[in-house]
Amino acid sequence: MKEAPDTVAELRARALRLLARREHSRAELARKLAAHADNREAMEAVLEALVAGKQLSDERYAEERARQLGRKFGAARIRHDLMAKGVDAGTAERLAGESAADDVERARAILARKYRLPVTAAAERAKRMRFLQQRGFSVEVIRKLLSSIDAV
Repeated sequence: MKEAPDTVAELRARALRLLARREHSRAELARKLAAHADNREAMEAVLEALVAGKQLSDERYAEERARQLGRKFGAARIRHDLMAKGVDAGTAERLAGESAADDVERARAILARKYRLPVTAAAERAKRMRFLQQRGFSVEVIRKLLSSIDAV
């Protein structure tokens, strides 16, 4: 038996419990609440009230998510992840652009953690290039990084 849909007060309480654990984008929170709402209007009203009360913010979520992903990934991966979570393209592009400023140093640190020994063969160099591409670093950043490593 399916339990009855939540009332507006129960939806609000559920949303606040989710937001207490971590930031959510509006789209992500709407997806989680949709299964418990009796109608879309009630869910939208709850979301609007949370946005108006500054308890729900796509901008705040995007900044936090970009900061978390920035430790392990490049600008392209950050942009893709933010857009997949429902953040608007302009905000995702801006935050990924801010992240791209230090992509070379971040890629250098990630490569140093993963691979302790220097590149010795072309196959190993290609393997490292693929690794960094999967992490969302641009070809320009990868070439710049690997050419500076080869020069040392």
